[in-house]
Amino acid sequence: MPITPDDPVTDASVADAARAWFDDAWDPDISLLEWRERLVQSGWAVPSWSTDWFGLGLPAWADRVAHRAIREAGGVTTPLGVGASLAAPTLYDHGSDELRRRLLRPTLTGELTWCQLFSEPGAGSDLAGLTTTAVRDGDQWVVNGQKVWNTSADHADMAILVARHDWDSVKHAGLTYFVIDMRQPGIEVRPIRQMNEHSSFNEVFLTDAVVPHENVVGGIGDGWAVARGTLAHERSFAARESGTYPEGRPGRVLAEAEDEAERWRATYVWYPQREGRIDLVVDRARDLGRLDDPVVRQEMMKLISVHRASSWTAARAKAARELGRPPGSEGSIGKLAMSEVARRCNRVHSLIAGARGLLTDGDDALDAVVAEVLVSTPAQSIAGGTDEIQHNIIGENVLGLPKEPAVDRGVAFREVGRREQLDEQPRHGTSAPS
Repeated sequence: MPITPDDPVTDASVADAARAWFDDAWDPDISLLEWRERLVQSGWAVPSWSTDWFGLGLPAWADRVAHRAIREAGGVTTPLGVGASLAAPTLYDHGSDELRRRLLRPTLTGELTWCQLFSEPGAGSDLAGLTTTAVRDGDQWVVNGQKVWNTSADHADMAILVARHDWDSVKHAGLTYFVIDMRQPGIEVRPIRQMNEHSSFNEVFLTDAVVPHENVVGGIGDGWAVARGTLAHERSFAARESGTYPEGRPGRVLAEAEDEAERWRATYVWYPQREGRIDLVVDRARDLGRLDDPVVRQEMMKLISVHRASSWTAARAKAARELGRPPGSEGSIGKLAMSEVARRCNRVHSLIAGARGLLTDGDDALDAVVAEVLVSTPAQSIAGGTDEIQHNIIGENVLGLPKEPAVDRGVAFREVGRREQLDEQPRHGTSAPS
């Protein structure tokens, strides 16, 4: 039954209403696209959005509750990946009505796929130091530069992009946020070969790529504020992305959804190894006869203790989100804890395996898994904000310590950016050559 204005809005009432709608609307034999169009039209794709834009006007936590109820009932919700998790919420929060009309529905149904063009070779943790340029030329912008660590860029239709439009403002103020068509001649995507033999990421080269002016998100100069909004949504990205579907109610919808999820999972197949595979530690020590080694046992207990403590911190953060509280220090503390767990897993697996840790094709399949752990865990302390950045956030925002000295604070970016690139940049207000 639908939720009426007089009904109390609780986890149970939202879940019951979503399940009741699903039981009435579900048809396992239609296409995945047809099903998602029903989902979007009903408001249950994003129930926290307004009724003007495909939602039901419910609290922010209603999306998670409704999706869980539908999935537990054997159904499918919004697409996996950057589109529904990052691009659509950002456009809903900051996009013009024209952008919302044009892009929200096909993003929520999966007709459009997306990637994120933020980080650069010289601007990762310090994203505001990016140097990809966007120059206004009449009713369009001309973009030149390089982005890196771009998941799904090799097959995305669209991208969310932050570029520098003004070199004479301070670095945070000179950025603008765009939606860009990835299917144009001015964009070249190259896969990055990682040391664990996977190629989950890409680098993207933009050479006179074109963005219509109506594809500006927010306003000119609002790029940093809009990007921070995207990054806030990214904090909940991992929790929403499971990529698995329950048994039951088989049919065309679930078959197509599983194919979609399989393609999505292929990109992230090595992520459990990145986290260290603590689940393998005890069994590996037992199987290789190291369980009674006092040094191994001591390191295992240290690892398990840190992991248990970090899981409690994660549980506190999850409980705070479910109560509607704003993100606190738990996010950065949890990120640091995950890095520490990964490093300790690396050490313990090395102690247990010894020289076997170098094997990638031995008789025991777990040898290759451990070998992949050893070359994948360094990424945990880099991805999603380096450990150093998390230390700064905790120090400044939680402990109240003074900010680190910054030579670029209050100074035009032209004066502090990379010299070899600055000399080629037009002054603010000039146009690119026609």
